[in-house]
Amino acid sequence: MPDLAETYACVPATERGRGILISGSPKSNQILYTNGRSVLILNLDNPLEVSVYAEHAYPATVARFSPNGEWIASADVSGTVRIWGTRNEFVLKKEFKVLSGRIDDLQWSPDGMRIVACGDGKGKSLVRAFMWDSGTNVGEFDGHSKRVLSCAFKPSRPFRIVTCGEDFLVNFYEGPPFKFKQSHRDHSNFVNCVRFSPDGSKFISVSSDKKGLIFDGKSGGRIGELSSEDGHKGSIYAVSWSPDGKQVLTVSADKSAKVWDISEDGNGKVKRTLTCPGSGGIDDMLVGCLWQNDHLVLVSLGGTITIFSASDLDKAPLCLSGHMKNITSLAVLESNPKVILSSSYDGLIVKWIQGIGYSGKLQRKENSQIKCFAAVEEELVTSGFDNKVWRVALRGDQCGDADSVDIGSQPKDLSLALLSPELALVATESGVVMLRGSKVVSTNNLGFAVTATAIAPDGSEAIIGGQDGKLHVYSIVGDTLTEEAVLEKHRGAISVIRYSPDVSMFASGDLNREAVVWDCASREVKVKNMLYHTARINCLAWSPDNSMVATGSLDTCVIIYEIDKPASSRTTIKGAHLGGVYGLAFTDEQSVVSSGEDACVRVWKLTPQ
Repeated sequence: MPDLAETYACVPATERGRGILISGSPKSNQILYTNGRSVLILNLDNPLEVSVYAEHAYPATVARFSPNGEWIASADVSGTVRIWGTRNEFVLKKEFKVLSGRIDDLQWSPDGMRIVACGDGKGKSLVRAFMWDSGTNVGEFDGHSKRVLSCAFKPSRPFRIVTCGEDFLVNFYEGPPFKFKQSHRDHSNFVNCVRFSPDGSKFISVSSDKKGLIFDGKSGGRIGELSSEDGHKGSIYAVSWSPDGKQVLTVSADKSAKVWDISEDGNGKVKRTLTCPGSGGIDDMLVGCLWQNDHLVLVSLGGTITIFSASDLDKAPLCLSGHMKNITSLAVLESNPKVILSSSYDGLIVKWIQGIGYSGKLQRKENSQIKCFAAVEEELVTSGFDNKVWRVALRGDQCGDADSVDIGSQPKDLSLALLSPELALVATESGVVMLRGSKVVSTNNLGFAVTATAIAPDGSEAIIGGQDGKLHVYSIVGDTLTEEAVLEKHRGAISVIRYSPDVSMFASGDLNREAVVWDCASREVKVKNMLYHTARINCLAWSPDNSMVATGSLDTCVIIYEIDKPASSRTTIKGAHLGGVYGLAFTDEQSVVSSGEDACVRVWKLTPQ
């Protein structure tokens, strides 16, 4: 199996009007966050060091390291908590069904023996504390009537648990076994996050009413609040204490983060206001934060992770970003194969550099959704769900002017002639449209349902695949298409067609999990029996020296075939992307890049057989 060389991580999944809870390791600079069914472990010192845990059956919501750093407890929307080891292949210790609805927060006790989880109970309990090895309950938690958004475990004896939620309450429990002690109704809106200071002497709750209140950790009485002068102007979504317990970091929907000095008597004054570089749109609202050793980690609604240095707040922050949704296509620029462009259907295009990782987003002036995406040296060509094909000039890291052309029906696939990229072929429901620049030069109704297309680099030939699994070869003279041949081999609708770089062969894949490599001149099958996927083929790519073809499928695998060997001597990358592989490209003879439903991009190094 090829080696995984690099992973470019997805960003934390966020939701408008809700905070997200990220957490750090007690022993290192690793942080945990979730996206879809994946839990990601990211090293702040080296963002390319990422590992992904993908065993949840439902979207994961929160994950936390145990106090000794050896275990991780992660929870999902079905109310399940999984406890797994941080080493050797994430061995599963236990799985518990804790609540009947989604879990919003969980916390370990300082001795690592108990876990408290809270969330939505769908009419049953909203908070539960249990032993980590047996799952037995340790206490009764009543006093909440709506979804409980956050919970915290006092990090020193005597143990206490505090919870807060959508019923505006902050509840305080003593134990173990835990029982209700008192409740505070000081907030006038959702209480989003509650956290104990590292020594357990105080805890703070922050709310959508723009206030932060500080309580005594042992008795639970209220002792102070965050000052309202220069305070937040929007909902406060999350809070995190500094390791010495003298400062807190808060983030808010007003797009700012604030560092507060907390005095001994429990009142807080703003020490510093931090803003993240951004466009100023709603994507810059901050929804999550973490004070991890010397790193201040902020997460925005758009998913961007901004890292400030706590010891030097004037230093420019490091920004990490990526995709939050399924990455549907990848492109590698020929002039510089180290540069990888990826696009996801929500309209985001991200530029990655091999060995460095994230290198910026390409902001288009017209931020429409993307269904098909192709890139050549100076230009991107995209189409969305609205009959338009866009050509966007690409200048370094910036997108220049964009021209759009309306082709009359929704584009299904688009293909560029690489040697003269102003010539493009766009497949629609019933035929193909030929574009030169941003003009439609011919619209051809072919009389069959078109599902995929490819145009030769010199623009002299096109191959068009249909719903019926037939491949139609057309010659292009001027602006007219003439059918030359029909190739029949596939037993399912064609999903993808690609010419080899030297145009001596082409490969096609179908929804019935089969791929075929054809010889261009004789139009005979060159490699047959490429039937090793278990679900439809989404994408395929040729190696630059024409010796290999790689296919990616909904079954999460990437399979690499060598052209001069039988299909059975293939190389398989199992489980390349949770949920399916949707983009593939070679950057050189030994490296293949893949992307998929899990919003990550991975670079694989092939070892010669």
